[in-house]
Amino acid sequence: MDIKLSQCFIAVDDHDRALAFYRDVLGLEVRDDVSFEGMRWVTVGAPSQPGVSIVLEPPLAHPNASPADKETMAELLAKGLLRAVIFSTDDCDATFERIRAAGGEVLQEPIDQPYGVRDCAFRDPAGNMLRFNQPRRP
Repeated sequence: MDIKLSQCFIAVDDHDRALAFYRDVLGLEVRDDVSFEGMRWVTVGAPSQPGVSIVLEPPLAHPNASPADKETMAELLAKGLLRAVIFSTDDCDATFERIRAAGGEVLQEPIDQPYGVRDCAFRDPAGNMLRFNQPRRP
């Protein structure tokens, strides 16, 4: 049996701001943009990984969610407590500089981690943590 990652979901509160970051800053391609029952899902992915997609979804993608639940999810998103994504890169320092120069909110500058990677971290416009790592060179 062969199991592969196909999609992961990231909650965003403003799809247009998220697109400006994921497409224009990170360089991901837009694969789909779907609206349904007042909600929107935008699928993006790295051109080098056509079989793996990130779906930018509403904080609570359920049409029957209560207003209180929607508010709770929006509060958690604003605090950066919902999700995180880790990207790999062949040059952590260059990736860091490119994202920082584009106005990305820096959480951690590049550092060699004890678990074998050099990584850095940012928040996306919705508050989600994004880490970018590369294997450390010997």
